Amino acid sequence: MQIRAGVVEEVGAPFTYTDLEIDAPGPGEILVRIVASGVCHTDASTRSGDMPLPLPGVLGHEGAGIVEAVGPGVTSPAVGDHVVLGWPFCGECKHCREGEPRYCLSIAPALVSGMRFTGENAGTSGYRRLDGSPVSGHFFGQSSFATHSLATASQAVVIPDDVPLEIAGPLACGIATGAGAVLNTARPQVGDSIVVYGVGAVGLAAIMAAKNTPATTIVAVDVHDSRLDLARRYGATHVVNAGSTADVVAAVQEIVGGTADYALDCTGAIKVVEQAIDTVGMLGTAILIGGASAGASFTADHFRTLFGKRIVGTLGGSGRSQQLIPALLALWRQGRFPFDELVEIFDFEDIEGALKASHHGDVIKPVVKMPEPTA
Repeated sequence: MQIRAGVVEEVGAPFTYTDLEIDAPGPGEILVRIVASGVCHTDASTRSGDMPLPLPGVLGHEGAGIVEAVGPGVTSPAVGDHVVLGWPFCGECKHCREGEPRYCLSIAPALVSGMRFTGENAGTSGYRRLDGSPVSGHFFGQSSFATHSLATASQAVVIPDDVPLEIAGPLACGIATGAGAVLNTARPQVGDSIVVYGVGAVGLAAIMAAKNTPATTIVAVDVHDSRLDLARRYGATHVVNAGSTADVVAAVQEIVGGTADYALDCTGAIKVVEQAIDTVGMLGTAILIGGASAGASFTADHFRTLFGKRIVGTLGGSGRSQQLIPALLALWRQGRFPFDELVEIFDFEDIEGALKASHHGDVIKPVVKMPEPTA
């Protein structure tokens, strides 16, 4: 089948739009017509070489669309179902069996090998140029910067038909990452304090989620007043502008009345990571979410960490997409998680514009919408 895709030819190259051939779905696979796909920092960092996807390849990992075909053995989803494509997982390793598929032991080949990672076609790409030469696909199991995606059936989350697919894609990664870090990883208790460093799409999703917990002090830290205003709108009880505050950690600790219970770094900036770690004290938890450059490292005070301080990472919001995404949609319907207000739509062939607008802070969550199919 012929599709249209945004291809990155080499590290640092722009997206080029070209026709490709895609395989029919094999056992355990589905073919999804992508309606829209979120644009994420991970797409930019992969293009720049920080994630080892072989190039040329098709990026995109926040796809939402309609199932057009299913492979042998697939009982769900069905043709015609509306789906969000979550993260792929093997379903067989220790972590998958324990309910943590984000940490599947096959996560590296599942996300960035550019090939199928499981099944009888493992080690092959379902994407190729019209001359037959292969192109890396299967990025995060989906390569959703394309009109169609070949995905594993197990990663698809069926959603109600009345949910706009244009807003649903970011629930696969960016929005779920922030919300899940609060709801699945932190799980704040009555009266707890939670501090969110960096309130872009991920951080604002964390703020929205924190508002739905018993935490009573929710602090947003950023360098942009416009984003801090949004943080207040979506649930922050206090804000700190790091650009105009001499000692950010001291300012946060003054607000919470000591060390915080939880601090989330959504920036991936090492200085900010270390501030988040310093913000929490005994039995406090620093949660690392933002992706730093490959090879980056941070330091933490060893003695202070001995006193029960926890420093943990989280991927994609942890837990299961099949549980988290429907829950977030239920909160959205109730007016308690208005993530749709963060979304701005771009044309499919303007991925570059979407990335630039996000990088410059002009938009919070860009989404590219695919062209309507022709008869």
